[in-house]
Amino acid sequence: MVWPEIESALDNGTRTVIIAVGSIEQHGRHLPLNMDTLDGDELSRRMAAEMGDALAAPTIRPGCSGHHMEFPGTITVPPETLMDVIRSYCRSLDTHGFEHIVLVPTHGGNFGPVKTVAPDIARELEASVIPLADLDEHMQLLNEGLSKAGIEYKQDVIHAGAAETAIVLAIDEGLVRTENIEPGPEGDISPARLLSEGFKSITENGVLGDPTAATTEAGEAIIENVVEAYVEAVETERNAV
Repeated sequence: MVWPEIESALDNGTRTVIIAVGSIEQHGRHLPLNMDTLDGDELSRRMAAEMGDALAAPTIRPGCSGHHMEFPGTITVPPETLMDVIRSYCRSLDTHGFEHIVLVPTHGGNFGPVKTVAPDIARELEASVIPLADLDEHMQLLNEGLSKAGIEYKQDVIHAGAAETAIVLAIDEGLVRTENIEPGPEGDISPARLLSEGFKSITENGVLGDPTAATTEAGEAIIENVVEAYVEAVETERNAV
């Protein structure tokens, strides 16, 4: 968009803006480093379209990805830096007249910083700040999407497996290096160990679970499931203000 289009949207009553918070980090040998950013772009765009009176801001990247730094190409920032960037985004959009700012983290390492900084920003600004930052709920929505597509495959800790591979297939299947798809560890995986010791302490290829179960149809079902749940949550929050 160009700035007069945003000005016109505001003049015509658009008061909600959606900011995804993504990352640049390894996603195995078959998915691009910007997977979480692609996901953020798609979710915020579809949420804005579904709501009809919202805009999607550019996705924030990179994020807090220190636990992936053993894999080349990963770019990480400290939580404090990410929270400062989120503050700056929100301050800017508040200045322009947006009244509801929705934060949508799409990378696991960003959920904590988003949840931490959102109340502080809300106290500072005129706009209401709506963080959709429940990581367990997000993982559940991804697994539900697989199930709705007829794929009975569930992971408690999701990274570059069936769900995320399906999402990229749905966004742009040409970005998936299908010849490089290979499974990673399954079963009980400790998130605490992943964060403290790094992903390579558990998975040599950067993958958790089995991406071979992914399909384009499943990716579409996952995206639709997340968008539906998130739009409902935003509408509830907006109506409560």
